Amino acid sequence: MRFLNLHAPGQWLAPFLCVLALWLTPTLAGSQSPAVSLNPAVVEAGSPELIRVEASGVTKIEGEWMGRKLEFFRGHGRAEWFALAGVDVEAPTGLSILKITVEEDTAGNLVQMQIPIHPAHYRTESLSVAPGFVSPGPKALKQIASENEFKAKVFAVSAPQPLWAASFRAPVTAQPTDSFGVRRIFNGKLASIHKGMDFRAAKGTPVRAGNSGVVVLARPLYYEGNCVAIDHGLGLFTLSMHLSRIDVQEGQRVATGDRLGLSGATGRVTGPHLHWAVRWQGAYLDPAKLLRLDLSAVR
Repeated sequence: MRFLNLHAPGQWLAPFLCVLALWLTPTLAGSQSPAVSLNPAVVEAGSPELIRVEASGVTKIEGEWMGRKLEFFRGHGRAEWFALAGVDVEAPTGLSILKITVEEDTAGNLVQMQIPIHPAHYRTESLSVAPGFVSPGPKALKQIASENEFKAKVFAVSAPQPLWAASFRAPVTAQPTDSFGVRRIFNGKLASIHKGMDFRAAKGTPVRAGNSGVVVLARPLYYEGNCVAIDHGLGLFTLSMHLSRIDVQEGQRVATGDRLGLSGATGRVTGPHLHWAVRWQGAYLDPAKLLRLDLSAVR
């Protein structure tokens, strides 16, 4: 087994060298050496990442990155393996270690890469909401605790294979805002990080599935309002919040473009809009960057 470091400790990738530098070619006895690449090549906090491993004669690939397990699946070509992963919006910047184990019938090989996590620069804004959403009372706190327990169970289970197909699509026909990662101060007291993308969708705008999967949550929640969550497999979920109406049921399979409900202003909001979030193994990723990823050649 051979261990490789792409860079000496403390070194950073220059953006224009990333595409070339993120390829590794360790030696595998009796087979073609694997190549590993990340897209986008420059990794930022909050960025979804498509990890590609190209190697022939491989029976299994496993990986780990920032304490999260990577789930690889075969692409269209027999020599291509992929994992759709990402970096949480609150992840620390600096060097991270990406480990990928490539297994053959008779041997294994560990590829170890140092991946710089670059900061993403987000702004701060102040908002006014109903006082109950900043300082919930005892009854609301009990409801919130129960919902948190339920959500933890929902997101702890995901399909063991990718349920999505081709690239993700925007859930509404409406103007998106540059809101992901914004530090928000509610009523001058509560600070939080906005972990989704807001669309300026008028009340009653059809909200659709950004890709195929299974509805695992379709109910009203305290902060999220009427909420629908879709499991796309291998720990990847999308969430549509603040709906005025829900048109799907938990356990229902949906295809890309199927209607989930209508946009609205339920939950903690300042007005009608759609909040769309992307979650992978507990990490919240930038939906705009996921929409820009071309996944049509992957599956």
